[in-house]
Amino acid sequence: MKTRIHRILSQSPATVFPGVFDSLSAKIAARAGFEAIFISGYSLAATYLGEPDFGLLTQSEMVDAARRVCRSVDVPVIIDADTGYGNALNVIRTVKELVAAGASGMFLEDQVWPKRCGHMRGKKVISLEEQIEKLRAAQEARGTADFFIVARTDARQVLGLDEAIRRANAFRKAGADAAFVEAPRSREEMIRVAKEVEGPLVANMLEGGVTPLLTREQLGELGYQFVVCPLTGLYAAAKTLKEVYGHMKEKGDTIGILDRLLPFEQFHKIIDLDSYYRLDDRYKVAENRSED
Repeated sequence: MKTRIHRILSQSPATVFPGVFDSLSAKIAARAGFEAIFISGYSLAATYLGEPDFGLLTQSEMVDAARRVCRSVDVPVIIDADTGYGNALNVIRTVKELVAAGASGMFLEDQVWPKRCGHMRGKKVISLEEQIEKLRAAQEARGTADFFIVARTDARQVLGLDEAIRRANAFRKAGADAAFVEAPRSREEMIRVAKEVEGPLVANMLEGGVTPLLTREQLGELGYQFVVCPLTGLYAAAKTLKEVYGHMKEKGDTIGILDRLLPFEQFHKIIDLDSYYRLDDRYKVAENRSED
């Protein structure tokens, strides 16, 4: 089944999916011209809970975020659904909830639940056979919906690169739309994955992570069609907030940081204030005036 994401990936050797964490960041990414966006579990755990990506985020919290983001933009939204939040039965519910929320796809990984960020230590993975059944459940749950399933393996850290490659190929054979070997540790490992695993392939460009950062062109040449930058927006926003709030606490005003702020009117364009003025005018009731 060909989805919107399949069509987007076919238009370029490598397509970048920026990570977002709320409706505002999604709107900004869409206005920047991205064809599709990605809701990162790491980013949502940080912004929704103020906690690390340590398996603390629940299914209902992720689905709620997906619903709000999907309503706010017209571009396809891919969801980081972690492990599906449990076994195959939980995966079925997760897929159905995400489809109902308007999502265009999901990442489904083979970690033991509760999981943790793929670039953190201490991960564990379930058996290949169990993950295959979870993928089968995900495919059956989506039915005929336009929903792209990325199968991710975290086996590189736990069981080695050979097993990660074996799992990725098994996931593709089982019907996953794309394969994702998380956290290869060198360019050489990335080259090997690209040579030995059937595409489409996902590359995770996480600043400060264990995988080397490459350009879109370099990744496309290696054979990675789906390039996700899950934390760039989060880290940029956090850095700006840290610096701006620090200035406000020290100086007691914002006069010295106005160049760091988006102007009042420009911000209103992002949230489309003018369309609400027009809508308000459309339904406004004329004022009653008494005659003398």
